[in-house]
Amino acid sequence: MIVCVAVVGHQNNPLYIQSFTDADDALKLHHIVHCSLDVVDERVNNPKKSGPTLNDTFLGLLYPTENYKVYGYLTNTKVKFILVTTDMDVKDADVRNFFRRFHAGYVDAISNPFHEPGKKITSKTFAEKVSTIVKSFGFSSTG
Repeated sequence: MIVCVAVVGHQNNPLYIQSFTDADDALKLHHIVHCSLDVVDERVNNPKKSGPTLNDTFLGLLYPTENYKVYGYLTNTKVKFILVTTDMDVKDADVRNFFRRFHAGYVDAISNPFHEPGKKITSKTFAEKVSTIVKSFGFSSTG
């Protein structure tokens, strides 16, 4: 089950964070997302160490915690997508499919002429699309 998704700008500023659990966990999930940025920076700046190739935007499993697994994705514009899940047996193909669909929704949201680049994403349409993608996570869907 996905418990949190986040979009983080190229200067590590949060553009969108949505948690799908109780309000008590929201602060902990924000902390997990923030900590994962160090792992993303390490993988991007040191590609020789078991990191992705320069053309691979999917960063894979960033780190596991006792209760969560954290996955990352990096766009060509250095915007980072973070996924926090409670599932311990997630398939990489499902996560890649999630990020592909999430990226398409993100592109639609920032293509809005009223959206200011670098500012938080406040689109209700984007939030609804994210909820739909999260609910369909793990099912074989082609988007």
